[in-house]
Amino acid sequence: MAKRRTRLDQPREKGTTWIRKPRGLNREAFGVLSEKFARFMGTPQFILWMTIFVAAWLIWNTWGPADLQFDPRDLNYTLLTLILSLQASYAAPLILLAQNRQADRDRVALEQDRSRDERTLADTEFLTREVASLRLAMRETATRDFLRSELRDLLEDLATEVDHREAKAARKAKRRAKAKAHAAAAQRPPTP
Repeated sequence: MAKRRTRLDQPREKGTTWIRKPRGLNREAFGVLSEKFARFMGTPQFILWMTIFVAAWLIWNTWGPADLQFDPRDLNYTLLTLILSLQASYAAPLILLAQNRQADRDRVALEQDRSRDERTLADTEFLTREVASLRLAMRETATRDFLRSELRDLLEDLATEVDHREAKAARKAKRRAKAKAHAAAAQRPPTP
């Protein structure tokens, strides 16, 4: 039986668990649900409805009939604070789970890009050797200037490709930073 190789970029999983995993729990379905939840939490629609909910709560419990107030101002809106803290305590781990899934997808895409780049480089080197061998076969030696111009063209193509991928990676990093900032803002309880 082959020993499983451990990856240094991933934490080890524990061998034994104290709490059993529920039978009906599907990690993939839960991950998709957490991503949908995280996306919804980042929409203007959610912020608008949350603002309306909090404003209605505060208005009712501040200026509503005293006998119908369920979270009076005298108690500093304790129930509202509890609800918002509970919502933040569930939102933060779900957002982090969604970010981890996105990071896994980014890592896989990066590995695929790297392998494709290696294949492209190998193909380019092979084609360069083939062109040089064809020139030699035709008794036309490849001059230094020709090789330099060919290599310069290849270098420009590779530089363009690298610039494109760096710009793509920068956009992804900017989106992740924005999501982390949003998650950090969601964890802070609002001040009454």
